[in-house]
Amino acid sequence: MMLNPISRLAVLALVAALAGCVMPPKPYQKPSATTSRPIKTGKFWWGTSTASYQNEDRGLPKDSPFYFKTDWDIFAEEGHIPPRGEDATFSWSRFDKDIAALKKIGVNHYRFGIEWGRVEPQPGVFNEAAIRQYATMARKLKAAGIEPIVTLWHFTFPSWLYDTKNKSRSNFLHPDVETRWKEYVTKMVDALSPDVRIWVPQNEPNGALYIGYFGGHWPPGLLITPGALKKATTVSVRMFREASRIIHEKEPGALVMGIYSLPNWQRSHLQDPTGFVYNMMQRQNFDHLDRSADAMDLIGVNYYYSQVASARRFILRPQGELSSNYTQNGWLIDPEGLHSVLTTVSKRYGKPIVISENGIGTQSEQKKIRYFREHVNQMRRAMNDGVDIRGYFPWTLIDNYEWAEGYAANFGLTHLDKKSMSLQIEPAGQWFRNFIKSNPEP
Repeated sequence: MMLNPISRLAVLALVAALAGCVMPPKPYQKPSATTSRPIKTGKFWWGTSTASYQNEDRGLPKDSPFYFKTDWDIFAEEGHIPPRGEDATFSWSRFDKDIAALKKIGVNHYRFGIEWGRVEPQPGVFNEAAIRQYATMARKLKAAGIEPIVTLWHFTFPSWLYDTKNKSRSNFLHPDVETRWKEYVTKMVDALSPDVRIWVPQNEPNGALYIGYFGGHWPPGLLITPGALKKATTVSVRMFREASRIIHEKEPGALVMGIYSLPNWQRSHLQDPTGFVYNMMQRQNFDHLDRSADAMDLIGVNYYYSQVASARRFILRPQGELSSNYTQNGWLIDPEGLHSVLTTVSKRYGKPIVISENGIGTQSEQKKIRYFREHVNQMRRAMNDGVDIRGYFPWTLIDNYEWAEGYAANFGLTHLDKKSMSLQIEPAGQWFRNFIKSNPEP
């Protein structure tokens, strides 16, 4: 057994439980002023995804005026997490290799992220060459027959929004974040909209907020600060809604997708008799989404695992892959949990759904293939039950840096061969290629 990377969240849950209860999220109520429109997405989206910080090399010498760092770089320098390094998987300087792999696999959609710090390395100072390169990446994907999906924020902030002396004024709580966000989003939509129709303002804000502003394990590293969590969530929701407004006003035909981390939390009356931890995890799943759902066209579900919502289960978990039922991250493999999450989200919001991430960290390619096959079967089951699902995206294209766990989990459909600087298709990637070819519609 080992300590869970978010075990701090469980420890603080025990502390907070002594002070009172957490109420479960209220039923979702669609704002009365909201009008819905038919969402046309075309053929089923078979895709995959990456994140800028996990994959991009810096691509700049340290003496460049446009050299940048992120809050994650500073957090690593402070000793809280493993450093990523300068190179990652070279998806900035050698993006063509990624496109070549995507074409071999046969996906029709690909989600990639914009590194905010790269395009705005200093407040109000934009790297126009970097913006043009992101636009070129989208254009090259379109030319290859792959629809680009662009994520504007995938966990990382420019380092200038990270206050090392006062973490309570960092990132979502920095006094300048909303002003700078508005200009950043506007510039990116203007630059990429000729080739980008589908936008993701924020990736998994719900999980990042809880881990960063309450669990202390991700930047800015605040521990047991419910007031900061509440304020940061409010700011994040405003930023999401502002991005959606900008996108829809500039491109009325664009689609905005909100993407959320949605584990299948299981209630244990024995381990969590008051329901405190379970209710807290349900609020993590839905609080942000409840306040943003009317501003999005599709809901992206990132599903990896089920977990008993109890302090004990957070603190202790199987180490690595000691059991066939667990991943390298110690996550319980539960395909039926995906069906549960999909039906819950569908009933709660009534919007089209994309399975925007679904994957397993493992060194066994056969285990990975079995994982994908079983989860696709549960997706089909949900569709047969009436859930409106528009796409499925295995996470991720390339084995890469796995955030606070470093280079410790093998999620990729490919791996980087540093001798040839090409992406080699793993057996799971070959399986996905064959599956897509045989199943243009699920």
